[in-house]
Amino acid sequence: MTKTSSVLGRRRSAANKGSRASYKARREEIRDAAINVFNRQGFANASLSKVAKELELDRATLYYYFSSKEDLFDEIVGAVLERNHALARRIAESKISPRRKLRDLVTAMMVSYGENYPLLYIYVREDLRQVSDARSEWSKRMRGFNRGIEQAFVEIIAEGQRDQTFRKVGSPETVARALLGMLNWTHRWYRPDGSESPDEIGKTMAEVALSGLESPY
Repeated sequence: MTKTSSVLGRRRSAANKGSRASYKARREEIRDAAINVFNRQGFANASLSKVAKELELDRATLYYYFSSKEDLFDEIVGAVLERNHALARRIAESKISPRRKLRDLVTAMMVSYGENYPLLYIYVREDLRQVSDARSEWSKRMRGFNRGIEQAFVEIIAEGQRDQTFRKVGSPETVARALLGMLNWTHRWYRPDGSESPDEIGKTMAEVALSGLESPY
């Protein structure tokens, strides 16, 4: 680590711990600009220089807030996936019926895509499996969140199959992956200015899933 980067790191840490309103506001502004750049350019072609240009700032200023484009992207995505994972676990572990759980979880995931548009779609469509050693821990953590969300779907479907709420049209794992695939595929067509809200789309998807799964008995 160079002396300059070490100094910037200490300044970033001190400012963050100090909870300065202006520092936090600027970081939010940088995050918003970065999302636009990542969406247009893709992760591989994005850079802090392009984010700086988006904000009409010099690149050196951005280093006061984020050390790299990876640092910036990882922080934004990590926070959202962590929230989604926690929400999925709460729904799966709740005492409501499997029907309600599945409906709520599908809808919640679609709402998250809409609220965090286009961030999660950037994550979905980019191949980030080949990451640098410096990001390996982040990648491992993200894969853990993804597995946890998938497992929540699996548990709900398995519960519904056990109590015969759901027909056993396939293994819980296959059904769960089919539902997640349906959600992820919305990156090809969902737009915030469309005629339906994320909540409406999520409820429609949930009804499509339940109409194929629910037992007639």
